Formats: sequence, C-alpha cells, structure tokens
Amino acid sequence: MYVAAKGGERAIENAHRLLAYERRGDPSVPELSLAQIGEQLTLAVDRVMNEGSLYDRELAALAIKQARGDEGFLLALGYSTQRGYGRNHPFAGEIRLGEAELEFAAEEVGFAVPLGRITVTECQMINQFRGSASEPPRFTRGYGLGFGQCERKAMAMALVDRALRARELGEEIRGPAQDEEFVLSHSDNVQATGFVEHLKLPHYVDFQAELGLVRRLRAEFEEAGTAGSVREAAE
Repeated sequence: MYVAAKGGERAIENAHRLLAYERRGDPSVPELSLAQIGEQLTLAVDRVMNEGSLYDRELAALAIKQARGDEGFLLALGYSTQRGYGRNHPFAGEIRLGEAELEFAAEEVGFAVPLGRITVTECQMINQFRGSASEPPRFTRGYGLGFGQCERKAMAMALVDRALRARELGEEIRGPAQDEEFVLSHSDNVQATGFVEHLKLPHYVDFQAELGLVRRLRAEFEEAGTAGSVREAAE
C-alpha cells in the first residue's frame, strides 16, 4: 500500500544536499577535477560512455565524479527475479548502514581479539512462499551484505540470495538466478574476465584449422550442388 506524505520536495532537496556533502568528503583534501579523471581514469571514462551509450568524455568524467554502489551483473540477476525469472517480488524488511566490529577468535587466549571496525550495508528482503507438499505457506527471506554504503547492491544480493533458495524450498527452477552454477560461474569473476580477454590474443593455428574446415565444407557443398544440377538436366 502506498501512502501520500507531505513535505516530499523539501525531503528530496535535503537528501540531495546530504548526498553532495557526503560525496565531497574531507574539505581539506583537494577536490578531484574533471581533467584529472579524463586523463588518469581513461578506461573508466570509456566504460561509462559505453554503459550510457553516449560519447561525451566530459560528461562521463562528471558521472564518475558524482557516482557512488556499481552493481553490474548482480543487479541484472536481482532484477530478473522480479520480472518473472524467479518468483521474487519481495518487500524490503530492513536496510541498514553502520559499523561492525571485526574480531579474531584467538583460541590460545580464550577470547575474541578486536581488529577494528568496518562500514557495511545489510538488507533483508521478505518474500511470500506459497508452500509445497511438505512445507506450509509462510514468509521467507533473502539476505545481502556489502562493504561501505551500497544499498542497491545489498538489495540485489538479497534478491539473488532468496532466488537461490528455490531448491531448498522445493520451488521450480525457472530462472538463471535460481541456478547456483550459473550465478557463481558468470558473476563477473576472474575466469570470465580472462576467458573474454584472451580473445585479443593471436589464434593463428585455430583460425587456420577453421579456415581449412570451411573451405572443405564449401567445396563439398558446391560439388553436391553441381551434381544435383547435372541430374536435373539429365532428367
């Protein structure tokens, strides 16, 4: 249910001001210029232009300066579950940003030793479960946790986490986000990067083999076509 609230415009303006303040960071550190981004982060600028389908290096540099949580493939997987490839249309139960203490369990001293504090974002998504032959109808949840401020990534992670519970809950596997092997093998991992990048390397031997095969198949095709034409002419 959606409820109208007053003061929406003022809240949005204040949110924009807070975002600009947080984005700027420590005022004692010199501000990053668009020229610096354009000259020193050239590949990042190129990526933004490709993702945005707009060739404008200055705007791309500005987008990098203003950007804050790129989710990439994980966001796509989470969105796919909402479009029908995973039966996922949940409610955000809780989205939290805060600091968590990192500890090391030292067995020799018998207590945990604090190592420091890290900023994390976590999200719990509440999703309806219709039940199965062995499980009654109930609510289930998905959970996401990421470093720093990354609400959208944590939400996408929670969506995928819930989708991956399909086998556990006896649901029909209908989407990529419900398949553990697909998710783990294609989520922008090192293997994916290396396997795509290696196509830039010379493949002379492979290409020569393919070329020889195609030439032989074309010769057989043309020979078969010629033989067919001769038979038709004879008839």
